[in-house]
Amino acid sequence: MQSLKVTFPGSSGDQLAARLELPLGQIRSYAVFAHCFTCSKDLFASRRIASELAMRGIAVLRFDFTGLGASGGEFANSNFSSNVEDLRRAAQYLAEHFGPAELLVGHSLGGAAVLVVAADLPDVRAVVTIGAPAATEHVIHSFRAHVPVIEKRGEAEVELAGRHFTIRRQFLEDVRRPHLEAKIHDLGRPLLVLHAPGDEIVGIENAKRILAAARHPKSFISLDGADHLLTRHEDAAFVAEVVSAWYGRYFPKRPSAGPVVNHDGVLVRASREGRFQQVVEAGRHRLLADEPESYGGLDSGPSPYDFVSAALGTCTSMTLQLYAERKGWQLPPYTVEVRHAKVHADDCASCADGRSGKIDQFERRITFEADPGPAVTEKIAEIAGKCPVHRTLEARSHIVTKVETSNS
Repeated sequence: MQSLKVTFPGSSGDQLAARLELPLGQIRSYAVFAHCFTCSKDLFASRRIASELAMRGIAVLRFDFTGLGASGGEFANSNFSSNVEDLRRAAQYLAEHFGPAELLVGHSLGGAAVLVVAADLPDVRAVVTIGAPAATEHVIHSFRAHVPVIEKRGEAEVELAGRHFTIRRQFLEDVRRPHLEAKIHDLGRPLLVLHAPGDEIVGIENAKRILAAARHPKSFISLDGADHLLTRHEDAAFVAEVVSAWYGRYFPKRPSAGPVVNHDGVLVRASREGRFQQVVEAGRHRLLADEPESYGGLDSGPSPYDFVSAALGTCTSMTLQLYAERKGWQLPPYTVEVRHAKVHADDCASCADGRSGKIDQFERRITFEADPGPAVTEKIAEIAGKCPVHRTLEARSHIVTKVETSNS
């Protein structure tokens, strides 16, 4: 998968930090992940679940709520309602720039947020909660000793998970409002509830209450042995596997063949993140191109010359496979390594072809895990030279450039 760094304005107008986990192959659907109270998008469970879903073809946008993680704004000025609005804006950003948010996944208080906002987002097809409370005021239990001070003085500094946060009276008033029961009943979307029986932060009775309020279709999966934050690798991976399999019943099936975009060839556009990052679309496939950090890039994807080298390497490997099939050879496993460099024409007398100055040189190394035999070894270089990309690079290509506007 690939991780694309993005930002978008949140409920207070401040920029929220986000990551879009993109599958390497076809994108089956888009999802938004809402993290737990005072957590961040970079919590292990958030990262692992998003990456596991991306490996299964679901692109996931995970973001930091206002005042948390790398997002702007003041946490003290936020509340559950602002979290819901942040989530709504995340879904809007995703729809405007990539694709509609068809799946919402919420962890803990983030689960309550997705239950509230889902019915207001027409593209959402399914909702998943993980260790979610059945009432938003449940979050008060995590700092209940400070509640009298907050109610009397208007605010107090509390310590949660080793970090200090300022909680204000307006936060208490907001989470005490009846947010969930009616929203769950009127959800109108398939619901999957995942909860650990031994959850010591949000008890399992919350899952029972959510399921009782929800109408069918609804499902429950017990996360036996897991803790509230899903700190074990196997628990986070299991959640992703279950969510992906369950969601497969509800998301629209993508065509198995044929283009999924309205353009021929390869489409490239600037992502507006960093100086060089580009989003590359080739048919149903989405990739990132970038430059190394040493060149001022984010190093979030291969460089343009890396893509050229990859084209030569993959074409070479495919050509070897086809030739071996035709000849009935059983080739041992092999790799093709390609390196690009600019060299002086004077240092490459056999390839300069009358040119001067620096020229491009691609060094290709084919390595077999075992000896393929002398008959094969003698032919490998010749076969590699028949790769179409090899011939394209050695030939003189003609490039036609057209400049136009989208409404022309």
